[in-house]
Amino acid sequence: MAIRVRVPTPLRRFTAGVDEVTAGGVSVRAVIEDLEQRHPGMRERLLDDKGELRRFVNIYLNGEDIRFLQQLDSKVKDGDDISIVPAIAGGR
Repeated sequence: MAIRVRVPTPLRRFTAGVDEVTAGGVSVRAVIEDLEQRHPGMRERLLDDKGELRRFVNIYLNGEDIRFLQQLDSKVKDGDDISIVPAIAGGR
C-alpha cells in the first residue's frame, strides 16, 4: 500500500531533503510508524510521549484535517495523500 506523504521543510532533514515520500499502513498512526522505520526521528517530531499528535502539528488526509476525522485512527488506502503541516503562530 502506497500512501504519499508531503514532508514540510523542518522535517526534511529526516528524509534526506526530499519533500515527498511514500509509506504504508491502514491508518494515519500506522503510516507514522512506517515513516519512523524508513526515516528515524519522524515519530518524535509528530507524536508526544503519550502517542498523541503534538499540538503544533497538523496532519491532513486528502485535504481533511484528521482532528475532524478519526484523528490518528483515520483509515487510509492506497493512493491517499497525507500532508504534514507545522502550525504557525504569531501575530497580535
